[in-house]
Amino acid sequence: MSIKLGPNRYGKAETHVVGVTKNGGVHEIRDLNVGVALSGDMDEVHLTGDNSAVLPTDTQKNTVFAFAKEHGISSPEAFGELLARHFVDSQPTIHHARVSVEEYAWERIVLGAGNEQHSFVRSGQEVRTARVHYDGEKSWVVAGLQGLVVLNSTGSEFHGYLKDKYTTLQEAYDRVLATEVNAEWRYIGEPSDWDKTYREARRAMLEAFAETYSYSLQQTLYAMGERVLAACAEIGEVRLSLPNKHHFVVDLSAFGLTNDNEVFYAADRPYGLIEGTVLREDAPAAGPAWE
Repeated sequence: MSIKLGPNRYGKAETHVVGVTKNGGVHEIRDLNVGVALSGDMDEVHLTGDNSAVLPTDTQKNTVFAFAKEHGISSPEAFGELLARHFVDSQPTIHHARVSVEEYAWERIVLGAGNEQHSFVRSGQEVRTARVHYDGEKSWVVAGLQGLVVLNSTGSEFHGYLKDKYTTLQEAYDRVLATEVNAEWRYIGEPSDWDKTYREARRAMLEAFAETYSYSLQQTLYAMGERVLAACAEIGEVRLSLPNKHHFVVDLSAFGLTNDNEVFYAADRPYGLIEGTVLREDAPAAGPAWE
């Protein structure tokens, strides 16, 4: 029987770094959770325990903090690419780096004109994400967001579906459509401003969700991905995962009350999970971007 080592990588997970940029009394915050995964000439460490090719994960953690000070954090994508290039270009045994970043947003608390602006409150439910691969020659960037909860209280139907002896779901001609948007998009060109492109992609998804009269969550998914590609030329592919956060009309007839789509039971599980990809036909190959 022949046995060999397969693909492998190692790194430091969840280094939580908060960078504060101070412009007098006005401060800016970037709050990141950074994961590093490296691969390369790692056969001997697995087979014999020889660590001579290994950059310690503690060193990787320290590099994240040092780079936050030395280079600042302009965006999750730029910071991730800076780290990925450093690990590969500085170590001959490291051939590929994957840096994954989550950003947690903070909103400034402004008390009035002339007040020092260094107080913040966590804003939004979603987490901004970025994942950068670098192999010594080329980089691939996938960005996105997780946990963006949206709801349309009308403007959605669901009917005309397949039915069999197990079908009990009633056709709906006016329903609540709610989901938690988990989206990633692959860059095919580097934008001039990562933050601006992120905001445009997020805005495009929200506008498509609000403006699409929906006959299915699948239709809404496609509309959201299509709108992102139309708004952002640097993006070649969008992947969306949309759990259907079901809202069922409560039967109030036992209490002598009518319910004209005004009171709902929000069920958290089980739920439908709608996933799909929308991409440009001429988009270049993804490489390892989605890994």
